[in-house]
Amino acid sequence: MTAFSRSIHLSVHIHKDPAAIAERAAHILAAACEEAVADRGTFRIALSGGHTPIPLFRLLAGKDWADRLPWDKMVFFWTDERCVGPEHADSNYNLARRELLSHVPATHFFRMRGEEDPVQAAARYEEQIRSEFGISPQELPRFDFILLGMGEDGHTASIFPNSPAMEEKKRLVIDQYVPERKADRLTLTLPVLNNARCCMFLVTGREKHQVLSQALNLLEQPTLPAQKVRPGFGDLIWIADEAAALGERAH
Repeated sequence: MTAFSRSIHLSVHIHKDPAAIAERAAHILAAACEEAVADRGTFRIALSGGHTPIPLFRLLAGKDWADRLPWDKMVFFWTDERCVGPEHADSNYNLARRELLSHVPATHFFRMRGEEDPVQAAARYEEQIRSEFGISPQELPRFDFILLGMGEDGHTASIFPNSPAMEEKKRLVIDQYVPERKADRLTLTLPVLNNARCCMFLVTGREKHQVLSQALNLLEQPTLPAQKVRPGFGDLIWIADEAAALGERAH
């Protein structure tokens, strides 16, 4: 099932389960990649962490999909990172490496240095982004594709409700301490997300039903981080399973 809003280039897709979500997401990603490579010669994508994108990563790494994508033209970044080393079980980079990147001929990627001092790591990642995109200190990067998830509290990337990241306007990457998680995080900021050509959310699980309904309510003033992701000159895609979309009504 698909619904469209012409005003903000929104599309919402509801599928039976995470496997079906991964299939739909793979097709959307591949189409965006093909267009970007044809138009600009490269496809710059930012990956998210957590459990939700794992089925997509595994699908893309499998034999049916691995040969479809121009891995040598793809440049990988990350939306956020825990402040741990690259081999740590909680590392978003390690998750993507384990489930996807180590299985395909991808060679161009820029990971967030979670093992370094958070302030320095955020500044370093911002410098890397500016260098890779060839932009001035006043400009925003324009990612071709940003893959996102959403927590039960409505956070996305590592932008949490009522955090300083919600109001950040100037920096591309920030460090912040998340009291609820008792940990430091690195994250891309909302101006970066909202300048992307495409932001795609993957949402699964009945426990996400209430927050998903709120996030998709375009009539109310956005208060959740995920609600504030509204690309001004790009597409916003939400893909949810029936459990998240329908809650108790899901079979």
